[in-house]
Amino acid sequence: MDRRKAEARIRRLREQIQRHDTLYYVENRPEISDAEYDALFGELQELERAFPDLVTPDSPTQRVGGVVAEAFAAVEHRTPMLSLDNATTPEDLREFEARLGRVLPGQRFEYVAEPKVDGLGVALLYERGILVRGATRGDGRMGEDVTHNLRTIRSLPLRLRGTLADLATLEVRGEVFMKKEAFQRLNRELEEAGEAPFANPRNAAAGSVRQKDSSITAKRPLDVLLYQVSYAEPAPFRTHWEVLQRFREAGLPITPRVKHCPSLEDAILYCQTLEAERERLEYEADGVVLKVNSLEQQRLLGSTTHHPRWAIAFKFRARQARTRIKRILVNVGRTGALTPAAELTPVEIAGATISRASLHNADEIARLDAREGDLVLVERAGDVIPHVIEVVPEPEHKSRRRFVMPERCPVCGSQAHRPEGEVVWRCVNSACPAQVKERLLHYGSRRAMDIEHLGEVVVNQLVDKGLVKDLADLYHLTVPTLAELERLAEKSATNLYNAIQKSKDRGLARLLFGLGIRYVGEHVAEILATHYGSMDRLVRANEEELSEVHGIGPRIAASVANFFAQEENRQVLKRLKEAGVRMEEAVAAGPKPLAGKTFVITGTLSSMSRDSARDLIIRLGGRVTSAVSKKTDYVVAGKEPGSKLDDARRLGVQTLDEAAFLALVGKS
Repeated sequence: MDRRKAEARIRRLREQIQRHDTLYYVENRPEISDAEYDALFGELQELERAFPDLVTPDSPTQRVGGVVAEAFAAVEHRTPMLSLDNATTPEDLREFEARLGRVLPGQRFEYVAEPKVDGLGVALLYERGILVRGATRGDGRMGEDVTHNLRTIRSLPLRLRGTLADLATLEVRGEVFMKKEAFQRLNRELEEAGEAPFANPRNAAAGSVRQKDSSITAKRPLDVLLYQVSYAEPAPFRTHWEVLQRFREAGLPITPRVKHCPSLEDAILYCQTLEAERERLEYEADGVVLKVNSLEQQRLLGSTTHHPRWAIAFKFRARQARTRIKRILVNVGRTGALTPAAELTPVEIAGATISRASLHNADEIARLDAREGDLVLVERAGDVIPHVIEVVPEPEHKSRRRFVMPERCPVCGSQAHRPEGEVVWRCVNSACPAQVKERLLHYGSRRAMDIEHLGEVVVNQLVDKGLVKDLADLYHLTVPTLAELERLAEKSATNLYNAIQKSKDRGLARLLFGLGIRYVGEHVAEILATHYGSMDRLVRANEEELSEVHGIGPRIAASVANFFAQEENRQVLKRLKEAGVRMEEAVAAGPKPLAGKTFVITGTLSSMSRDSARDLIIRLGGRVTSAVSKKTDYVVAGKEPGSKLDDARRLGVQTLDEAAFLALVGKS
């Protein structure tokens, strides 16, 4: 692959991964399986290894996926809660041990193996044996304070016993989950109460922990298993196995299936045995986590920005079943993307009844040669999202009609078009009711304009009744009009009206994200809002000017310029402004001591995340770039700095350790 194509593919992969991170970690409604996510992430890693100069600080490979939600106070983790590297075969595990040997030649490795419980990662802080704080994993660096909810979990001790109770500070990490039987019981109760059931145990656990009302959490059958010490003062441990035994003595729950493995072959046998017994486990597990037992070896092996080098997740094979395609449907997204899906004869996979599966796009259907009536193999990879992986050969297959993507939108009848270089067909009519509905839902979502009560039922009625044709129409709705909608009495209508009015003051970054401009995610929206400060300035910028903004590549620049060049979009913006929607980003008052200075950040900072450091530099007037050049003023070097520190020394650029950086920004 040449550099130009690699650069374009890398951009696309980053946007996809960041979107799926938000869906998985924040909204708890993943659209793809772990296997599909791992494939995207692996492809990005391979491309960045092949083209290392294209690696940027905001790449998903440089940080852990995920975003902190706004409902709870933010908590910065003392050390990042990293992801895990993956293995799917014994050969992968042997290669993992070979990598360990290359870092620590001549050393022998023992392992601890534990089931990889499918739940919500948490960090628990104990001081003198008392639970003082519990936080979610969040984005790995910043989580949410959910102490009040975690205290309701019966299996979690509020006070430790034994020698761990004497430690001044102890931070442990684990997984909050729901046992299979408890999950099924909860869903039955919800259905009997007329409420929507949860899709799977992980969503049930995550949704319960993130309840604002802890009394609701207390009624949920949550459990917890602890698996790691992330910080201890003092630190009286030598091995991970010892840590787990001390957990048990202190009353901290650990999995009874944990095993000390003297060799890698013992660990491989454990993985194979546990996979064979998977169905008999009382909780959902999608693999096994192997960790080097020696804590000193763990320290020497260290971590990348994505995963510890001393641990790996062995992923179980996804579960599959055969069923038949009843018909192939085509859904329409907010950008007009036409996405095919298979309506199936219902089949049970991993405890869930599956009646629909993804077919991804026209190319995938052609590759499978999937046709209505075919017998297919459906995989629920990661135990969550089903998709068709192959067509089962049958004599009747060839007599069935091939599926052809519609030439017209199935909703509005407008022409369908497949842009050059894309796998997705699109409806070209931006006024298509299906697109309008999806745009409204996106605009009102929590990370965009956060319009509470603007859900699918309401949006469908607003569009179907002709009350809303674009985003600006939302701000012309009245309480009496809203009260006429089904399921919306006057009180609910008033609440929705107030939520719409409240959204006017969200600021430029969230408005830009909410507009649904292609390739403009939250991060890009923040960059544009910070650089331009107002919608008027941004609208006047041409494609060339946009592409010169750090972090905005040619494709994003072209998309943004094209969006604002369209008269219908400019009219919507005009009407949004007339309705009182704020079109400027709030500018922080105060001195700008770093004005004109350019920074590069490398390594891990202990006092703040790299994103926080970047925001601080920008707030004080500085600029942060991804690569070191002669124009760079400072390179901030944290723990485990990368090659950028070498570049700084070679070019004679001044380097700052964390203490010097904090002194420079006035936080010493």
